[in-house]
Amino acid sequence: MRDPVKERPPLAAKRDFDLLPRSVEIDVRPARRPELSAIAEMGNRMVPGVHIAEPDLERYFAFDPGSILTFNRQSKLLGAVAFLYLNRRGHDALMHAEMNLTHPDFSLLAGRSDEASAIYVWAIAGRGKAMAGLGNVSKHLCQTRLAAADLYAQPSSEDGRNLMIAIGFEPVPSLQRELWRYQRPWNRISANARPVTSAGSFADARH
Repeated sequence: MRDPVKERPPLAAKRDFDLLPRSVEIDVRPARRPELSAIAEMGNRMVPGVHIAEPDLERYFAFDPGSILTFNRQSKLLGAVAFLYLNRRGHDALMHAEMNLTHPDFSLLAGRSDEASAIYVWAIAGRGKAMAGLGNVSKHLCQTRLAAADLYAQPSSEDGRNLMIAIGFEPVPSLQRELWRYQRPWNRISANARPVTSAGSFADARH
């Protein structure tokens, strides 16, 4: 796996995703069913490599409505971000490149009331001031069932990669091509506090 960090200089300004300021101007909330068509169109148009039809998006929305968040300003839809809340099997499948990231199997996803083992940033699309709402997204991901889960992403463009770098994501060893991880601050503390008992395991690398 190539190391993207060595291919370009790091951004001068880096911020921690969980410490981003909250925006009072941008409203971030779970998507509503009537918005799914516009969200699918926006994702297909703005995110390289994304090709998802509204019925596909609706199936994942029905499984967990909280996995799709919208960015709104004065009731105008500016963008959206979709997550896959992975259970332990899904986390392992991600690290070993054994899951279809375009149409992931529902058996790899955590149920609505289950604690997530990892959070995969499926797609993020926005225009104008939408990204000012990322701090509000981090607040959503601090709810009890999601707070312990690190975030993973596979940037599909230079802009996406720069965004990942700017909010604290780093390349992580895995069999998945160019997989990046954002480790939650509290997980960094616990990882530093305990000895490493195993090496070479991607399952261990998540911590």
